[in-house]
Amino acid sequence: MNFTRVTLATILGSTVLLLVNINQDDTALDKSPDNARISVRSALGNAPGNEPGAREFERAINTRPFNFPADHGPHPSFRHEWWYFTGNLQSPDNDVFGYQLTFFRLGLRPPSDHSGSPWRTDAVFMAHLAVSDVARERFIEAERFSRAALGMAGAEAEPFGVWLDNWRVGSAGGQPFPLQLSAQTERITLTLTLEAGKPIVLQGDKGLSRKSAEPGNASYYYSLPRMPTSGEISIDATEYPLTGKSWLDREWGTSALAPNQAGWDWFALQLDDDRELMFYQLRYIDGSAGELSAGTLIGKDGTAISLDSTDVLVTVKDRWQSPESRIIYPAAWRLHAPAHNLDLNVIPVMTDQELNLTVRYWEGAVRVEGSMSGVGYVELAGY
Repeated sequence: MNFTRVTLATILGSTVLLLVNINQDDTALDKSPDNARISVRSALGNAPGNEPGAREFERAINTRPFNFPADHGPHPSFRHEWWYFTGNLQSPDNDVFGYQLTFFRLGLRPPSDHSGSPWRTDAVFMAHLAVSDVARERFIEAERFSRAALGMAGAEAEPFGVWLDNWRVGSAGGQPFPLQLSAQTERITLTLTLEAGKPIVLQGDKGLSRKSAEPGNASYYYSLPRMPTSGEISIDATEYPLTGKSWLDREWGTSALAPNQAGWDWFALQLDDDRELMFYQLRYIDGSAGELSAGTLIGKDGTAISLDSTDVLVTVKDRWQSPESRIIYPAAWRLHAPAHNLDLNVIPVMTDQELNLTVRYWEGAVRVEGSMSGVGYVELAGY
């Protein structure tokens, strides 16, 4: 077993100092002890050390032009970013699976001269893998860390690729798409091909997604909301060929949440009429919904309609308490968007899809019923 000692200092804009012993053997990567956890609120709060005159990361303040394929790659002048893949897949025997593979780049300092030791780096990478095996009611998660040095982890724009050890996603050829996605642990081998599908959608105000009122508490955010997907998964040496669709969310920024914000409930729904609905409800510490909650309704042709906090009413219909963390999460929702004739019931395919990793959150596959059927993913952060 290889051990790497990494300091995650002020990661994701927080003042949290976490000393992690990383065991590259997968059996030790499934859970994180309580004393090695980072809360979403502390991680995405307003970044310290960014007072005027200090050397600082950039912030997402103004709209900007997006440039592809360059923006598929890393943005090291910002403190954090992620490549977030989720999907709902099905086997020929109608077994249903959900998957999540996420790569996080966590800036330790703005880019600097790395002359000297090849171990020096300005960033570390964290990756999460989770699979929901609905028929057998199995939820399997894993986590990895590495410094962005010596080729152990990193990201590049051309050819596009993001990797952490043998977890990676990247272009299959000279063009950005299709993407090859692969990850392997002691129990899981996931190998998928993702086509681009619908055009890129710029979320928020031309790609600027504001999370709180303070300038800079925002991210640059785009999505690929319906990516035709094929491949296979092996769980405990049993292989399942799969087809379905995936969703990619890309965000980068330096800070997001205000001190009185706790987290968010994020919905990414792929409806059976070839529309998609993304909506995130920001939550204050007292549990109320934030006025900057927002989303996008994407038409069959890829046309995007921006939604604000008044356009979608989110009602919690049920709750579930994790037997491990004892956290009580919402467990079913009604999303009502009357101006768009949508009245949707969103139901988890499994209640227990909580990731008990360095950052603890609930993220899982859901089905959609009501005025329109479909599938999707929901993330519950900051509970």
